[in-house]
Amino acid sequence: MRDDRQSPFRDAHTDRSTARHVPDTPQTRSAAYRLAFADEDFLCRDELRPVRLQLELLKPEMIMAERNITSTVVLFGGARIPAPANKDKARTQTLAELSKYYDEAREFARLITEKSKLTGCQEMVICTGGGPGVMEAGNRGAQEAGGCSIGLNIVLPHEQAPNAYVTPDLSFNFHYFAIRKMHFLMRARAITIFPGGFGTLDELFESLTLIQTGRMERVPFLLFGREFWERVINWKALADAGTISAEDLDLFRFVETAQEAVDIIENWEPAPPRDSIPGR
Repeated sequence: MRDDRQSPFRDAHTDRSTARHVPDTPQTRSAAYRLAFADEDFLCRDELRPVRLQLELLKPEMIMAERNITSTVVLFGGARIPAPANKDKARTQTLAELSKYYDEAREFARLITEKSKLTGCQEMVICTGGGPGVMEAGNRGAQEAGGCSIGLNIVLPHEQAPNAYVTPDLSFNFHYFAIRKMHFLMRARAITIFPGGFGTLDELFESLTLIQTGRMERVPFLLFGREFWERVINWKALADAGTISAEDLDLFRFVETAQEAVDIIENWEPAPPRDSIPGR
């Protein structure tokens, strides 16, 4: 990251380099002598959690600001959904059938990125979780369109790496799920949800809750695959039970194709804030 500010003080990079070459003595070998900001063991202490939270918020924010990225289009979806070419290797017949949404995610990202390129890839930049499956399809479509895309990866117990299609200098890694979710939504101009599992459901309901409660402005909220989503979630039962309002079912739309989703985003007219709706 660049830092164009001029300061009369000696900079941290210089002191960090100088500290590596001090005389070797019992005192300089002590952990206490390490510069605090260059001491990884110190930064990982429980008491430093607030600092780590702030760092995870700041680093992607600063990098995206330097790239002048002002808005994103978010793709949430399952890591296990295979590309159609690999559907014969799918764990279940249902996953094989859902492979069509890999292609829809790829095409959707391509179409959106064609529009993003008109802004110098500063608006409507595709943003995924950076992993395999639907996430890979989104980053792949953006790359095929000749644009950039964001990947918000997270450290998991099993070894993983970002998919090969994320723009390298927009590939981020997180420790905290909460901060990662903030970065998904901070610039979101539209949210698309493809079939997925626990992670996708978590992202779906947290995003939907923020909009429902007026904590986030309404944006196009598109669920790919009506049959899938109506099978795994009984939306009408929630409204009938009164645990959500009937009007909450208008917060999202079902779509089947990439072009249908793009058309909705292009013709989107913002609705009034939730707290101004009569009867709430």
